Amino acid sequence: MSDPVLVGTDGSACADSAVDWAADDAALRGRPLQIVHSVDKGLYELPLFSPGQMAHQVAEAGERILAEAARRARERRPGVEVTTDLVAEGTATALEQRSRNAFELVVGNRGMGGFASLLVGSTSLRMAGHAAGPVVIVRGDVVPGHNEIVAGIDLEADPAETLRYAFEAAALRGARIRVMYAWRLGETLGRAGELDDKDVQEKLRWEVVKAHEPWRKTYPGIDVVEDVLQEHPVTALCDASRAADLVVVGAHDHNWFDVPRLGSVSHGVVHHAECPVVIARARTH
Repeated sequence: MSDPVLVGTDGSACADSAVDWAADDAALRGRPLQIVHSVDKGLYELPLFSPGQMAHQVAEAGERILAEAARRARERRPGVEVTTDLVAEGTATALEQRSRNAFELVVGNRGMGGFASLLVGSTSLRMAGHAAGPVVIVRGDVVPGHNEIVAGIDLEADPAETLRYAFEAAALRGARIRVMYAWRLGETLGRAGELDDKDVQEKLRWEVVKAHEPWRKTYPGIDVVEDVLQEHPVTALCDASRAADLVVVGAHDHNWFDVPRLGSVSHGVVHHAECPVVIARARTH
């Protein structure tokens, strides 16, 4: 069996959007869908409650949430194999461990109940920084049909995983790719001090073309647009997200701030983009 698309749910509206997106992507990729609900043992091991009784009630509620999510996914994508998993672990631990055997992890940007900490800035961001493969954070109402995938790349880091995911996603959807690199004066490889803005812009554009050239050869039928902008990268990518089905960024970007795990640009895009965001990274087991 191929590695599944993994999605976490708590029954909230944001989690429902994540389940929908995950079911669609599993169908596109011909992969099974695994839906996980986490019951944190700390919720029912309090002295105010009878542990056995509380555990039973929480488990029943979790099973109902999973059954509804599975029903939703099967109705949306009847051809996708769907399994569910109720786990008595902390949310982050449950998702992080299971991501090791998944193709990708999909989460909503807000949560409640068993995923009470699933807010941008907490569990979603932890997963973006620690999961063992790509992480998709489904933001707001997903409105497909723009037919464009945005890939935000960092020329000082290896953009291979970002471009790999973006080109594959575009090929599956028959979409165009917009490869974006945004830079600010004095912060791009020292070039701004050596050349005027026009020369820097042209030089960077050719570096962007060179970066995606191998993937363009692998997927020759995809329409590719290069955008090199003298603008803050978070602003540029979030503006582009308004007309995109997906924004793909890397897990690390140290051009502006040396932030471990999830770079500042990826962090900003996760918070402010207006479409689903993929944090692309090589899969580890």
